[in-house]
This record gives sequence, structure tokens and C-alpha cells, in this order.
Amino acid sequence: MRALIQRVSEASVEVEGRTIGKIGKGLVILVGIHRHDPQEAADYLAEKIVNLRIFQDNDDKLNLSALDVGAELLVISQFTLYADCRRGRRPSFIDAAPPEYSQPYFERFIRLLQRSGLHIEQGQFGATMQVKIFNDGPVTLMLDSAEKIPQP
Repeated sequence: MRALIQRVSEASVEVEGRTIGKIGKGLVILVGIHRHDPQEAADYLAEKIVNLRIFQDNDDKLNLSALDVGAELLVISQFTLYADCRRGRRPSFIDAAPPEYSQPYFERFIRLLQRSGLHIEQGQFGATMQVKIFNDGPVTLMLDSAEKIPQP
């Protein structure tokens, strides 16, 4: 499971011209699910994300987590995080989980984040979305659960 995390001053997501999710200060989390991801990957990334110290403290150091600052989270499913661009000019998405596996997995990841008590918004799984991001910093980080939890 991969998560591209962007610290934002605000963000929103639209489907067919209608805003379906909007946050203020917080994190946009773009989530890709690998076809062999174990359930522990979602647990690991949810805990890691809410506790990752990527917000400034009073000394302007990155010492505060999303939990510390009461950040809002906008979570978007994005299978393209598993694009393989090594050969040719068209990306291969063979490593991305199919929708019948990834949608319940994505919903489980949302539930895990909700346990933190933070305000969570989300995109619409499988839809074409317009995501507006006001990157703060900019701070953008990539997390990959395979670095911690091996895939079967």
C-alpha cells in the first residue's frame, strides 16, 4: 500500500462539478493499494500517517503530528500510484489491486483513520475526480507499507 501525503492549507475534491469533500489545514492522502497487500498494511499506514510529525511547532520545526494540531484529512483512492513506467510509453497497472479487492480495503483504511478522531473527508472510489490542493510548505511525502510489511 502506498500513500502520497501532502500537507495542505486547504483542499477539495469534486465529482461531476459537485464538491464531495473539503478540508482546511491538514493532509491530502492519495492511496494506492497493491494487489498483494496484507490487511496489516492499512493498519500500519493509518497509524503512521496520523502520528507523522510534519507540522511546525512554535520553533518552526517539524515536531507536531496531525493528531497534535487537529488536522483534517482528505483521502483519495489513486491506483496510479502503482504505475510501472519502466518499459514503453504506456504505464502498466498490473500491480494495482482490482476494484473488487481495493474498494473494501480503501473503506477499511478510512475506518482506521476515523478511529483517530480527526475529521476525515474522502473522494469517490472509482470516479473521475478533480482534486484541488493548496500544498503547504510544500511538504509532500511518500509512504510504502512494503518497506515495513513484506507482501506475500
